[in-house]
Amino acid sequence: MQHDGIGVDVDAGEVGGSDADPLDIGAAQRGRGQTVTIRDVAKAAGVSPATVSRVMNNRESVAPELARRVQQTAASLGYRPSAVAQGLARGRTGLVAITVPDLGNPMFQSVLRGLSRAAGRDGYRLLVTDSHELPLEELVLAQESRLRADGLVLCSPRSHERELAELAHTIEPFVLVNRSVADLDAPTVSVDYASGMRAVCAHLAWLGHSRVAYLEGPRASIPNRERRETLQEAAEGRFELHVVECGSMLEDGFDAADRALATGATAIVGYNDLVALGAHGKLNEIGVRVPDQVSVVGFDDIPLSRYTAPRLTTVAIPQEELGREAWQRLAAMLRDEAPPADVCFTPRLEVRQSTGPAAR
Repeated sequence: MQHDGIGVDVDAGEVGGSDADPLDIGAAQRGRGQTVTIRDVAKAAGVSPATVSRVMNNRESVAPELARRVQQTAASLGYRPSAVAQGLARGRTGLVAITVPDLGNPMFQSVLRGLSRAAGRDGYRLLVTDSHELPLEELVLAQESRLRADGLVLCSPRSHERELAELAHTIEPFVLVNRSVADLDAPTVSVDYASGMRAVCAHLAWLGHSRVAYLEGPRASIPNRERRETLQEAAEGRFELHVVECGSMLEDGFDAADRALATGATAIVGYNDLVALGAHGKLNEIGVRVPDQVSVVGFDDIPLSRYTAPRLTTVAIPQEELGREAWQRLAAMLRDEAPPADVCFTPRLEVRQSTGPAAR
């Protein structure tokens, strides 16, 4: 919605007669092609535009009777102030921003939903940006969106630790989700991905798999690095691990499935559920039975994983809870309070029908 401008508090409360000409803080359509402006309200109420601005911004410098007259006049003309502009006039926008690597990933959508609902209950709205897995774009988006919002949530940032540390003072207050950075003074909400991947390793070893392929995610992804390194460590003495370059989306898993099969693997572990489901789709297309011939495991437990056939074995993480916890910390900082302590969730292995005993 377009507005004439933003509200500003210009002087100490002169009634009528002021030559102050503040920018408008809202507008409404009146008749055909006509717009009600702050000046229209001021003229009809017999006050200055500055007085209307103070009334709309709930400034106490305006007498109660005069404030009621201005509000009644504005209502009769159909004038509606801009909530964003009012927030700016008070030094707050009523917006918080979140930057994610890829909105096409249902995991990030769930984090966004948790954050949006929690912030909405406190009267805040969300500004969402997508860096498309580009670390340099992420840094620019973080700075630009923070200029338009009162605070920022950085979800699974792909940028280097040094770059995040250099950026920190320009985007405060902010919260990190799915990432922790040493010596960075910012609240963190994270997941113990290593414990989740160790559970996957134990499950596949128990089923007798001696050769496993890992379809790895974006190289800049810290969760991908943690999952790959944990698999490599936990695989020692249990099974042979092959790391296959992949990505984070359905089509990436679909395209990488042939390369995973070429390793002779009897189990495929996807960086996330989308990758695993994409690989499962390719296996189904070429006639490889899951789990009779090849087991498939995902990570995240997105809703789709529970409705595929066979249902996907995966590692479940509390996605919406990540968003809610991020808001608790950001909201505290917006109130100039100390945020709650950092939290790290322990995921759980959800064993379903896509894994079974290794094929002989």
